[in-house]
Amino acid sequence: MLHEQIKNNIKEAMMAKDALRLQAFRAMSAAFTNELVSKNRKPQEMLTDEEAIVVITKLAKQRKDSIDQFKKGGREDLVKAEEAELAILETYLPKMMSKVDVEKIAKAKKAELNITDGAKKGMLMSALMKDLKGKADGGVVKEVVDSLF
Repeated sequence: MLHEQIKNNIKEAMMAKDALRLQAFRAMSAAFTNELVSKNRKPQEMLTDEEAIVVITKLAKQRKDSIDQFKKGGREDLVKAEEAELAILETYLPKMMSKVDVEKIAKAKKAELNITDGAKKGMLMSALMKDLKGKADGGVVKEVVDSLF
């Protein structure tokens, strides 16, 4: 299980004195505990792999948002730290579909739903996100849908 693997990685990072990996693993572990508590479960329980991936996805999105903000603020030192932590988080996430693959599916779904005008763009976006949940980044899906109209 992914949750258990992260707990073991904390110990390994501590032994290796790898501060960056330790910080990333501790952030994941804390987020897992918060998720359990928010679902009225005991903090000692383990999340399923699907639940853990949802939590790690949220953490990765937070890192991406932080990177954008730090870049706007000219804080390259913080950008590098967030990017390094993001790279660690992404190793635990499933590989996301490429823009080309999303575009193929979006065109097929657009034809299937018989959507011809931009007014129904939201309907297409909703259907795609339902089909591609966990397989494609929402930003990429939105970009593809926007390009189709």
